[in-house]
Amino acid sequence: MSEKHQLTLKDIAKELGLAVSTVSRALKSHPDISEETIKLVKDYAEKHHYVPNLLAVNFRKSKTFNIGLIIPELVHQFFSSIISGVLSESNAYGYNVMICQSNEHVEDEKKVAKALLNSRVDGVIISLSNETTEVAHLEEFLAAEIPVVQVDKIIETFDTPKVIVNDYSGAHQAVTELIKKGYQKIAHIRGRLNVHHSNERFRGYAEALAENGVKYPNDYIKVCEHLTQEEGYEFAKSLMETENPPDAIFCVTDLVALGVMQYLKQHNIHVPDQVGVIGFSNWQLGEIISPTLSTVHQPGFELGEKATALLIDKITNGLESPNEQVVLDADLIVRESVRS
Repeated sequence: MSEKHQLTLKDIAKELGLAVSTVSRALKSHPDISEETIKLVKDYAEKHHYVPNLLAVNFRKSKTFNIGLIIPELVHQFFSSIISGVLSESNAYGYNVMICQSNEHVEDEKKVAKALLNSRVDGVIISLSNETTEVAHLEEFLAAEIPVVQVDKIIETFDTPKVIVNDYSGAHQAVTELIKKGYQKIAHIRGRLNVHHSNERFRGYAEALAENGVKYPNDYIKVCEHLTQEEGYEFAKSLMETENPPDAIFCVTDLVALGVMQYLKQHNIHVPDQVGVIGFSNWQLGEIISPTLSTVHQPGFELGEKATALLIDKITNGLESPNEQVVLDADLIVRESVRS
């Protein structure tokens, strides 16, 4: 460590392999932190002459009543619902919201995160991009004692409050329903392997099949990189052209499911008699198309509300307050794309 460099929370966290929030709590002897970790952090801080940056602390205590919201897409019904929930809850507490879009690109996410950091927001709510695998750019907020709450798309190891839906349960319900209705060859168009909710939906799919003694060949699993309707169409084509085509397809999102149904309709494959389809999200468009789309409902508004409530609690009580994880129910909605 250079003599000219003032040791920061981030420096200590990096050297000890801990989260910034853990270091912050350890220095304050928080009861949630083990005595061993508290001693480790305090000994290191004392040895390296750590001094709290009082100017930064005083700067942080001067609230702006602005919070940042980073989401992957603005023009997306699910994320629009999250925005509405955030705005509703933040307005009730007198906070303004600065809304930023990452376009599902990690570099865009880093740019808007830096802009929010420079704007002195009191806290940040983020739904991570599909490309995000590390969170150094978000640790910058915690180092500045600005709380972060993750919503929907999260990284489990990033030590912050989190608000998610029960993706496992939603997927398990969907696949169990398909099996109950007589479908036995069930494919899954899933999301990226690095995305938490995609993995949870795949886990729900796989375990529902296993519990019912239903097997699936490897070529029944397709990995969707961008979750577009076009990908749904192409993967439906790939699945239906195999020697042993599926009789049902469970899709990671409704948009992907719409692409699947578009392909099936164009090729005179009847839904739901020949192939059943279930999506995930509950887009309004799913109620308009014919046949109507069975799906798993994600309560976007409630996700936004709860994430904001957790953030304001963090702003009020500091980073050392417990990091709560809230899991909301995901409920299956059966419509015409599944046999009655």
